[in-house]
Amino acid sequence: MSFSITLPDGSKKDFTDAVSISDLAHGIGTSLGKAALGAKVNGQIVALDYKLSKNAEVAIITDRDEEGLAILRDTVAFVLEAVAKKAYPEIHFGEHGTDDEGFYVDTDKENQIKINELPDLEKAVKKVIKAGEKIASCMMSKDELADIFNDDPYKSEMLKAEKGDQVQVYKLGDFIDFGFDALLPNTGKIKQFKLLSVAGAYWKGQSSNPMLQRISGTAFFKKADLDADIKRREEIKERDHRTIGRDLDLFFVDPKVGAGLPYWMPKGATIRRVVERYIIDKEVADGYQHVYTPVLMNVDAYKTSGHWAHYRDDMFPPMDMGDGEMLELRPMNCPSHIQIYKHHIRSYRELPIRIAELGMMHRYEKSGALSGLQRVREMTLNDGHTFVTLDQVQSEFSKILTLILDVYKDFDITDYYFRLSYRDPKNTKKYFANDEMWERSQSMLKKAMDDMGLDYVEAEGEAAFYGPKLDIQTKTALGADETMSTIQLDFMLPERFNLTYVGQDGEEHRPVMIHRGIVGTMERFIAYLIEIYKGAFPTWLAPVQVEIIPVNLDAHSDYAKKVRDELNKRGFRAEADLRNEKLGYKIRESQTQKVPYTLVLGDKEIKDKGVNVRRYGTEEEVAKSFDEFISEIKQDVKSYSREE
Repeated sequence: MSFSITLPDGSKKDFTDAVSISDLAHGIGTSLGKAALGAKVNGQIVALDYKLSKNAEVAIITDRDEEGLAILRDTVAFVLEAVAKKAYPEIHFGEHGTDDEGFYVDTDKENQIKINELPDLEKAVKKVIKAGEKIASCMMSKDELADIFNDDPYKSEMLKAEKGDQVQVYKLGDFIDFGFDALLPNTGKIKQFKLLSVAGAYWKGQSSNPMLQRISGTAFFKKADLDADIKRREEIKERDHRTIGRDLDLFFVDPKVGAGLPYWMPKGATIRRVVERYIIDKEVADGYQHVYTPVLMNVDAYKTSGHWAHYRDDMFPPMDMGDGEMLELRPMNCPSHIQIYKHHIRSYRELPIRIAELGMMHRYEKSGALSGLQRVREMTLNDGHTFVTLDQVQSEFSKILTLILDVYKDFDITDYYFRLSYRDPKNTKKYFANDEMWERSQSMLKKAMDDMGLDYVEAEGEAAFYGPKLDIQTKTALGADETMSTIQLDFMLPERFNLTYVGQDGEEHRPVMIHRGIVGTMERFIAYLIEIYKGAFPTWLAPVQVEIIPVNLDAHSDYAKKVRDELNKRGFRAEADLRNEKLGYKIRESQTQKVPYTLVLGDKEIKDKGVNVRRYGTEEEVAKSFDEFISEIKQDVKSYSREE
């Protein structure tokens, strides 16, 4: 038997006997042998004791590789399972895994693991690490494993999904588990780790399944990396829109009455209403006709549009109305706006026709993917569709982009870049086949961006199934890359829905459809704003703009109410704190609620017909006349709280 191993640099090593990954790495170099954590064999991650016996392409994995970090985190997850099983013999295990954030292990027992139990589990894991215990791997038959896991319904179900009669398992003492690509050979190689949280997680991410307890953690090779990650997580926690939304009483989601369905509390609804009014006014001023369309539509419309074929898994099941009609909760608004366009015969003189809507949509997100306002099942999209002639495409594209950038200025969004998203010509399943259309529309987008002198990146495979698009990618407060706005060219839907307009020649012509979203969904956009501002909204967006506090309830409440009423009459959002609490407590509470202006009113303010003003984030108090304060807050709101 002879075989060759091809290394990443193209060199080859020949062998006559089977060789382990560990021996191969040592044979290449002593330092590589010591650093090796596993390998990729023909693209598959394997452990150090994996035996090579035939031709293969092999890349040794070290702590410098992403795969090395995954091996480390998988190993900690495995050790965590082992110590949890020892601490709680009755425990069952669901899924485990790693990602960019760390690792997780799903567990189930009568009294689920609580957050205050993590320190003891962490201490037990550290003890095993210190002992440097061996982690062995071997192959076992499914029948043997079925006996071992016969009392664990989750492991038994996962075992059935394993391919073949033999399954690779890992052992730590008496503990056995499967489902890991590769683990470290002994626990002593684990470096830095931290158990972070416990949370509910449905078995296989489906709400119809049992709720398990997910233990999450992270691990790194260097302490500095772990410290930096923990610091980053603290920043995330401070900015987490779910936490801020709870603390400021903006919204809530209750899985008992509907997972992924947010309830907007009065303050959150106020922020949303301000944003919606702003967007509608901007769009109307820019020539859009705002409409309302139903959230239900015959499923045949989505079959015509292609959404049914491409996004069926993300759509709710159709509702059988009993008379042969099947209605679908709409997952997007474009077919609805197409119906608005088709309702009348259109002339070239009318084009461009701009239709916009704050359109409610529903998408079936799996329970495990739901997250606050960012991933929901019901959402309202700031949606718009423009119907243009072919020679109007470029000018309309520029007009839409100018509107988007104007909105960004008002919201002080500055960290973004442009991405031209093209089809992947090899992916004939996702993208409809019409090479001429794709080439034409992609070149149109590119020319429009070039003519505007804007820099952009190009991304193959990111287009919508019906056409290429410009995506404006923003950085969230937590550093994630997210699509905020999009402009999409579409030659396909006008064809499928037989859209026409009467041209100057009296003949019917096909319009081009431009899909655009300025700030995406209200839910995700407000989550973005909450995290960017840490809940301290600029005055024009703040749910309560002015908090009025009387020094003495008996002596100063009437004046406080008078000031509140006058501010409300002038269009500002003001409240008076008339609770029977100490003055200092009320002032601190106003700061905690991040109200832009706090007015403290006592004898002097009544005498001078003025106010004592304290801005959020400062301890400075400034006496002003009422008219001076009105001028200040009016300018603050008018300028969108920007420093001019």
